Amino acid sequence: MDGSRRDEASGDTAASCSKFERSQGGRGQGEGGRRTTGEEAEAQTARTVAARRQNHCRENLGFWLDEFDVQSSREWKYRLGSRNIGFVGSARLHSAVTALMMSESAFSCDFVLSDLPGFTRSVYKSDHALITPESQVYSPLPDWINTSGAYLVTPEMGSHFVMYLAKLKENSRSGLPPHGVERLIFVLQGGVTLTTAGNSHILKVDSYAYLPPNFEHSIESDSPATIVVFERRYAPLQNLVPEPVVSSTDRQPLLETPGEIFELRKLLPTSLAYDFNIHIMDFQPGEYLNVKEVHYNQHGLLLLEGQGIYRLGDSWYPVQAGDVIWMAPFVPQWYGALGKTRSRYLLYKDVNRSPL
Repeated sequence: MDGSRRDEASGDTAASCSKFERSQGGRGQGEGGRRTTGEEAEAQTARTVAARRQNHCRENLGFWLDEFDVQSSREWKYRLGSRNIGFVGSARLHSAVTALMMSESAFSCDFVLSDLPGFTRSVYKSDHALITPESQVYSPLPDWINTSGAYLVTPEMGSHFVMYLAKLKENSRSGLPPHGVERLIFVLQGGVTLTTAGNSHILKVDSYAYLPPNFEHSIESDSPATIVVFERRYAPLQNLVPEPVVSSTDRQPLLETPGEIFELRKLLPTSLAYDFNIHIMDFQPGEYLNVKEVHYNQHGLLLLEGQGIYRLGDSWYPVQAGDVIWMAPFVPQWYGALGKTRSRYLLYKDVNRSPL
């Protein structure tokens, strides 16, 4: 919300508060019309403002969101109106957003909580986590040269995989994962050079590489670059051996998604040799998951573009590009895309193995 809109919202709220105060007998009036002290008057004013803000929010719940952008939601500001901005006739999505707004803990109209020193959208619970960019902590990566990393999903959470962001500086070089651990890298910014058995591959944004366990390789960069890395201890099946994969998102075909309208690409082969896959999922504004998923698979998600609402368990979170989500087995999950541009996220999913 820009400054002018913020002023309008503040003015509307102030005017509404004045009407509210007059209906209560005027500011500074206590029970029976007696005059309150200065401290009591300030406390009463604070209660009036808080009550009016809450009422203002709820009075508008019957309307469509006139504007929603994640920067606004991050600052916990919503401008509500009666115009339908193109949720493609999605009454269900409207209901979901309304449900989010009905939660008193979800937001408070006209407050700017992002200005508070301790404010963050990050959340950690036993069955899911939302880790937003302001909470991602970087430190030197073990065995890497001139590279810092932020571990975002690790076994301490209960996951069987590791997900981290790696920021490579000039003259940087990767280390190898531990014995028996497979690795997938996906380029987010800049470019890197992948060297395997004497072959070199230039990986740019949206390019990726899968590296089987105990596979010699190095990742190097002579300029700043950022990659997301997934690692897990490989679960072998007899006589099946995964092969290295080097490719890019745009080279993968769109796959059918029965009962759904989002676009899906899978970055790895679906054969039994591979024990996980990475999905790229695209949603246009107003599109959402039809299935409210509850399953044994774990997920690690990075929102690459856009914004929306993610349901995890009984909580509803506004999310934007750069946010990372961990989902434990059987946590209820659902996503709806908001805003005016495409949402795209990258999703880790374990596959082809029995949960026993």
